[in-house]
Amino acid sequence: MIKRLILAALSTVALALGLAAPASAGPEKIELTKMMGRWYEVARVPNKLQDGCEAGASDWTPREGGFAVVQRCWKDGGGQTTWKAKATADPSNTRIKMTFFGGLVSQDYKVLEHKLDQGWLILGTANGKYLWLMSQKPTLPAAVKAQAVARIKQLGYDPARLEFPGPPRS
Repeated sequence: MIKRLILAALSTVALALGLAAPASAGPEKIELTKMMGRWYEVARVPNKLQDGCEAGASDWTPREGGFAVVQRCWKDGGGQTTWKAKATADPSNTRIKMTFFGGLVSQDYKVLEHKLDQGWLILGTANGKYLWLMSQKPTLPAAVKAQAVARIKQLGYDPARLEFPGPPRS
């Protein structure tokens, strides 16, 4: 049970997909410096760790040998919940390995799509089970969000399974 919770927690960090294997290989290369900073959670495939999470955000910062990711959200009627990870990327920066709990648990992620000119990306677990739509701004304009959700569908995932948590608190 604890192992499942830990694995679910890992899957939520960063930002991942669910239901089926991706239909597309995804982007060829990403400029990692453009991924640094705060990313807000716009949509996700439900997962136990984030059940009841609202106003999710992940802060990506460079560190020696890779980067650090700190994910936060607000739980129903409770306080803030935080997960921390150390991360490394492959040379294309599209495959990311995150380790949690001092390296005891690890999870592989893949950037499935990115439109950095529009400020969003789709991040999924490498096994295709979980997905997150992340934005560099607290909310996405409706047309841009619709475009991103359409891309999720093109990748072979069911948009009806997505949940859209509340935006960040002011």
